[in-house]
Amino acid sequence: MIRVAIILGSTRPGRGGEAVAKWVLAQAQKREDAEFELVDLKDFNLPLLDEPIPPSAGRYSKEHTKAWAQRVAPFDAFVFVTGEYNHGIPAALKNAIDYLFAEWNNKAAGFVSYGSAGGARAVEHLRGVMAEVMVATVRAQVMFHLATDFENWTVFKEPDASKVKALNTMLDQLIAWGTVMKTLRKP
Repeated sequence: MIRVAIILGSTRPGRGGEAVAKWVLAQAQKREDAEFELVDLKDFNLPLLDEPIPPSAGRYSKEHTKAWAQRVAPFDAFVFVTGEYNHGIPAALKNAIDYLFAEWNNKAAGFVSYGSAGGARAVEHLRGVMAEVMVATVRAQVMFHLATDFENWTVFKEPDASKVKALNTMLDQLIAWGTVMKTLRKP
């Protein structure tokens, strides 16, 4: 069985992503084909990238980087829960990705996004970033629109059956790809 991290990609106060990520985790834990854990970037308090050597060298010098690397490394796949900020991903998420390299390599990712356009542009941005750190992204994704899936654009509403179906389709693809990608990594 593979391990999947559900990464909450926003750290700002009042973030909509926390409720979305908790919903994703609750739905995912109903499955028996993978282990799921919530990883909240807020728990790591990463400053703007401050490693003097590029992450691809794998020589981390800061304790916060080492802690982040240890948290990410054991996972086989990721579900990124991301808002859309100015047509892109939150700066905290981009920063957290940029800290590491080998810990991301040859793994799979899926996306759950939210925003005024459902977070679609953030996911398109994130797909390019994932390609650079050698993460294969699945096609299916889940999008939540602030106008229809949140009350007053701020409070996450209980998703309907179509969103549950979309999430399970994405997780089916993610688990299949995460399982296959695991064979590419050295034991």
